[in-house]
Amino acid sequence: MEYLKTTEVKDLTRNYIMNTYRRAGISLVKGSGARVWDAEGKEYLDFLSGISVCGLGHCHPKIVAAIQEQAGKLMHCSNLYHIQSQACLAQALLEGSPFDKAFFCNSGTEANEAAIKLARKYAKVKHGVTRSVIVTALKSFHGRTLGSLTATGQMEYHKDFGPLLSGFKYVPFNDIPAIEQAVTPETAAVLLEPIQGEGGVHVPDKDYFGRVREICDKVGAILIMDEVQTGMGRTGKMFAFEHFGIEPDAITLAKSLGGGFPIGALLAKDDIAQVFSPGTHATTFGGNPLACTAALAVLNTMDNEGILEHVATASRALFGGLEKLKAECPHIAEIRGLGLMVGIEVQDLQNLCTEPPAKLISLGCLNKGLLVNAVTNTTVRLLPPLIVGESEIKEALDIVGQVLNETF
Repeated sequence: MEYLKTTEVKDLTRNYIMNTYRRAGISLVKGSGARVWDAEGKEYLDFLSGISVCGLGHCHPKIVAAIQEQAGKLMHCSNLYHIQSQACLAQALLEGSPFDKAFFCNSGTEANEAAIKLARKYAKVKHGVTRSVIVTALKSFHGRTLGSLTATGQMEYHKDFGPLLSGFKYVPFNDIPAIEQAVTPETAAVLLEPIQGEGGVHVPDKDYFGRVREICDKVGAILIMDEVQTGMGRTGKMFAFEHFGIEPDAITLAKSLGGGFPIGALLAKDDIAQVFSPGTHATTFGGNPLACTAALAVLNTMDNEGILEHVATASRALFGGLEKLKAECPHIAEIRGLGLMVGIEVQDLQNLCTEPPAKLISLGCLNKGLLVNAVTNTTVRLLPPLIVGESEIKEALDIVGQVLNETF
């Protein structure tokens, strides 16, 4: 197959696509495992995984086969009817988890919108009065639709979109006194990421979520954890909350759940989930046969190929290599993360460069065939696919080291 040249795609994008993304100057056309290729045939090692979407790598043969087979049978039929793959996916996700019921949608932001509605409905039913306040964290990211945008604790994303929804409070992440003060009898829910991704890959102290759980229980607020980026094995466990020894009342999922195919989910405990009834929430496309078949293939592959065990091994290699790199490079200030979710914090080097250092590193890696991204001015994020091999980790670390030496 012949592809359009990257220059042609750039022209089409400029002429016909709304200008909502800062795109790198390449056009990706093919992927396999941890690698992708652009329209000119250049190969890249993908340590971003479509922003954690392609958890099992690009075009995993079992996921491709499942999608191809289902596409020839039934792609969509709407939620006016029972859907076999949806029911089976719910069972597969919920069995062995602390949750009882699932709602399927198309994306992480939709899952968080559903969670916001569920929290407010539950508060009304449970307490008999309106308890609408939802507490979230500064530097959080929960999505771009209006409710999830309001929940996102980054004010630069709010600019020009007001008035936003009322009833949200923001507190510093990993700050127990702040959340103690913010959570009151007016609080419907606390919504937090187990690890902040877009905010710079920040991992909380081990006792943080235990105290948050206690604070929520004290006032009767529910605890929702946004696992859109951290879920589905990214941190070495199926769900990141498992690292902290607590059970949230609900979680949201998306990204890696479909292995590249769009699907989101809200999982909740039964006493909370039951406040939803026909007409209270819905979706046209969510949980369709094709999306659920893709997600089932992801779960089956994770089980059959020992993906969680592999993540633990790969994580040790990645963090070990990064710590060695840090010892050799004075410009690396900190290595943060868990599993295969990593942030490289570099020093603010305004005296050495005119552009933010993380942006320069990301661009330098791109030019050398490695895909990473800058989530803050000083934080480079790595999200390699969960199937990444040790040789690929070494290759990526070599490139990062070269870029650091050449840039500063």
